[in-house]
Amino acid sequence: MGWTDERVALLKKLWAEGLSASQIAKLLTGVTRNAVIGKVHRLGLAGRATPSRPAKRPVRVARPRPAAPASPAAPRLRPAAPAVYQAEAPVLEPLVLDTGATATVLTLNDRMCKWPIGDPADNTFAFCGRAACSGPYCAEHNRVAYQPSAQRKRRAAGEAGSEELRRMLRYASM
Repeated sequence: MGWTDERVALLKKLWAEGLSASQIAKLLTGVTRNAVIGKVHRLGLAGRATPSRPAKRPVRVARPRPAAPASPAAPRLRPAAPAVYQAEAPVLEPLVLDTGATATVLTLNDRMCKWPIGDPADNTFAFCGRAACSGPYCAEHNRVAYQPSAQRKRRAAGEAGSEELRRMLRYASM
């Protein structure tokens, strides 16, 4: 539906009254909110003042709290730090192949341990090269690479926490 002179006059009147573009579009029927906004801009109708913002609340000053009475209290128990499983990497020399060289990226195959040994920027860098047991590593490096399950970690942390509790109770009873 086009913009007739009557519709434009009604648009100007409703806009001046402060109706929103959505409300005007509903009253004019057959036009969208975006069409109303576009026509308002093309007509150069004055923008309306932004709605007033609510006054800021006065800043509340916190009342000082009375000091807690000083009394000997039982020592607070701190939760024990979870036990972290730390397996140390075995110090294994890289396997020397039949050719007299160590395993490199070019000589590795699926049945060889792919544990890196040394600094990759160094000329002596190599891979373990021993027989891989299950997965990419040999049995020794498997123990380091694969940490115990979360359930075992939780169980170990719980045992450490109960030990800490027993120690603190002994200390408090003295």
